[in-house]
Amino acid sequence: MISKTQFATPQIVNPRMAGLPDYPFERLRRLLDPLAPPAALDPIALSLGEPQHPYPDFVGEILHANRHLYGKYPPVAGTPEFRQAAADWLVRRYDLPQGMIEADRHIVPCAGTREALFRTAFLAVPPEKAGRQPVVLMPNPFYQCYAGAAIAAGAEPIFVSALAETGFLPDFAGLDDSILARTALVYFCTPANPQGAVASLDYLNNLIALSRQYNFTLVVDECYAEIYNGAPPPGALQACAAIGDQDLSGLLVFHSLSKRSNVAGLRSGFVAGDPDLLKLFRRLSEYGGNPSPLPVYAAATALWRDEDHVVANRALYVEKFDLAERVLSNRFGFYKPKGGFFLWLDVGDGEAATVELWTRAAITVLPGAYLTVPDNTGNGSDDSPGNRYIRVAMVHDKAVMEDALARIAQTL
Repeated sequence: MISKTQFATPQIVNPRMAGLPDYPFERLRRLLDPLAPPAALDPIALSLGEPQHPYPDFVGEILHANRHLYGKYPPVAGTPEFRQAAADWLVRRYDLPQGMIEADRHIVPCAGTREALFRTAFLAVPPEKAGRQPVVLMPNPFYQCYAGAAIAAGAEPIFVSALAETGFLPDFAGLDDSILARTALVYFCTPANPQGAVASLDYLNNLIALSRQYNFTLVVDECYAEIYNGAPPPGALQACAAIGDQDLSGLLVFHSLSKRSNVAGLRSGFVAGDPDLLKLFRRLSEYGGNPSPLPVYAAATALWRDEDHVVANRALYVEKFDLAERVLSNRFGFYKPKGGFFLWLDVGDGEAATVELWTRAAITVLPGAYLTVPDNTGNGSDDSPGNRYIRVAMVHDKAVMEDALARIAQTL
């Protein structure tokens, strides 16, 4: 006879997993699900960074033309055509010298960047560093994936506040030497989610120099690089090239088609940089990766080679940020972000404002507190730096955003 105990819920085998924080959107559901929006208003979701702009028609055409390839296991390394398209795009976009990026040495595809960013911690974090538990540094606010990866890999996540006073960029170099000596990995995002701050070439070069001084892996998440107001945001590879340094040791950059081309569901991106780290990344992916299907590689190759749809997409965001400036200027600490597609609004109490916007205006936004934690560097406040803010995703078309922004202004 089979006993009931054989079907009991098992204890968590790895206690680290119990330390994973609740994902922001789960917290948002718990906050808003018990509450009802006004029946007379159509709900508008501005909480999730999911682009709603159209993607090029050729995506569907290429997927259909290559549908017979769904019957084949896709290679972890992707196709030669995909790798070459990604390498060519990097050279064009960041004006890199010929030969700096070799498609078969410096490019590895990934099924969107979230999974790849998470996986990187398992190859970059050793059991200990400087005789103690390793540290993973990240900006605060932060992409939750970074914190989850640090905890799962056995590191201590340290959150470095990126405040208005510092241009919303974290001061990693200002940390105590005892923290930097233990640092195994740094996650950094430019343009930043959610503040839209853009790191200069000098900032990036100083961060690269810091990574080499303290021997940590530097991960630069550049997934918002193609959505910007004004000058194109610099990239970490560009920073190396600008000073004539083609040594990519310890450096990985991540790019995705989700925001650039409005194909979040295609799940296609790539990692570029240190060829030795990429060998390990590819090996890890062979054991537990999820390569994109071959028809997806074909469509993604065409997307990396086409700029027309990217220019048109960027123009739509510029129009919407101009609209936001007209509606919200001089309120809620409004500023036009240099990159990305979020507004980071100072509303005094982000969670209370989120409830008010849902119950009075049928608008969902994300409380800034759900993207931040109290600074734990030893130099910060006990308060979470996002408590006063809400994140507003400017992802819908202009007409919907005009309605949504008017509701926000009237409600708050």
